[in-house]
Amino acid sequence: MTIGIGAFGPNAGRAVFDALAAAEKVGAGAIGGFVTYAAIGEHGEQLRSETQRGGTSTLFTDGETTGVGPPKSFASARVAGVISSGPDRPAPLAQYVPADPRGGLVTGHRIPPTTGVDGKPMNGDVLERLVAGERAARAVDEVVAANPEGDCGLIAIDMKGGAHCRNTERVLRRPDVGTALRRDEASGAVVAVLHNAIRPWPVLAELVAAVALDTMIGEGEPKGWVTIEAGTLIEMGPENAVHCDPAGVAERVTTTDPAIGERGELGAAIYLASAVYIGGELVGRTTFEPITSIENGRFAVLSGKTSLRMSYR
Repeated sequence: MTIGIGAFGPNAGRAVFDALAAAEKVGAGAIGGFVTYAAIGEHGEQLRSETQRGGTSTLFTDGETTGVGPPKSFASARVAGVISSGPDRPAPLAQYVPADPRGGLVTGHRIPPTTGVDGKPMNGDVLERLVAGERAARAVDEVVAANPEGDCGLIAIDMKGGAHCRNTERVLRRPDVGTALRRDEASGAVVAVLHNAIRPWPVLAELVAAVALDTMIGEGEPKGWVTIEAGTLIEMGPENAVHCDPAGVAERVTTTDPAIGERGELGAAIYLASAVYIGGELVGRTTFEPITSIENGRFAVLSGKTSLRMSYR
């Protein structure tokens, strides 16, 4: 079992799917075969899907159509996990991602259900501890510490948003292991990734985690839009900013870049995250940057147009 991904947060169910799909596109090695997916839905129901071959392209179907994403009930789950590797792993595949709405779920890589010193599957032992009220970090650390030569790494996601991942000493001695644990403090979203035997191992885990976190928190919808017309004045100022009238039409743009504000060269005259003022009030910051041409201190062309709508958040 080569890659495990666990997540907690808004749309965690979609996040683990997107993250695995990214690993399949970028990674080379034992990937794109079996997948077992588990999530805990809005009402505490277990949501499961699995495939032995094809990875995310066959994990979910819509009638006779493959290559579709998870249904809405799966995608919107706040607790989710997957494990995947090459094709044709021993059944039942659900054993690799045990879940219980009273505690959370456990995934990982290598052989998560390998038998521990107490005679229990290591991933099942962690889940029992979650159900008993232990947080993810303590449950994983206790089980892994007790089984240093167990051939697995474990990821636990508890129902309170706790997430933790750790490899045993045996797995840490491998030369092909990747690990990532990323959290967004503002939203509480968190994702953990463990993998082996998928190249490039120094960077893949961080990429996969970043994709999952972006799915959960993303950039959000724009707060609003402003319009910049050809002919709008651009000049040096104390900050990069777009100053608009009450209707949201730019009256002037300021920049801190002399190449733009003094020399009027081709460039990104409205810089990413420039302040947006409407009627003198700061309302947000720009979300992209057009390439502009300037003539005599005024905009001539903005990304090939003479009028441009720009979003802010």
